Amino acid sequence: MINVLCFAHMKDIFGGEKLTINSGGIATVEDVLEHLKTAYDADISGIMTAVNEEFAEESTPVGQGDTVALIPPVSGG
Repeated sequence: MINVLCFAHMKDIFGGEKLTINSGGIATVEDVLEHLKTAYDADISGIMTAVNEEFAEESTPVGQGDTVALIPPVSGG
């Protein structure tokens, strides 16, 4: 299983701040994002990701027990 943490409006899109997805067939952050786009019909373009509290690229490997955080863009003044 892979744990997914959702921040800000991502919680609304996915119905909570934590998700767990089956790790079968998932090898990278890109795979996680594609799974979420398909399973939730969600537009999650432009978000940043982190794996186990380290900022990550789409090519970053993801494995059993890892935590992927979805970090939406923020703005302020």
